[in-house]
Amino acid sequence: MIIVPVKEGENIERALKKFKRKFEKTGAVREMRARKNFQKPSEVRRIAKQKAIYVQHLRLEEE
Repeated sequence: MIIVPVKEGENIERALKKFKRKFEKTGAVREMRARKNFQKPSEVRRIAKQKAIYVQHLRLEEE
């Protein structure tokens, strides 16, 4: 459970922003979407490898 302490006189929008940030850090939405459709472990590794190659390519182009 996520708890966001709200100080006296603190703006509700700021507290909501803190809540959203904490919720995003937990990764609940990402995990829920990942569990929606099963992916084989080999497929997960292949996608991660492709992403790493892509990121490395971007960094090499940047230099």
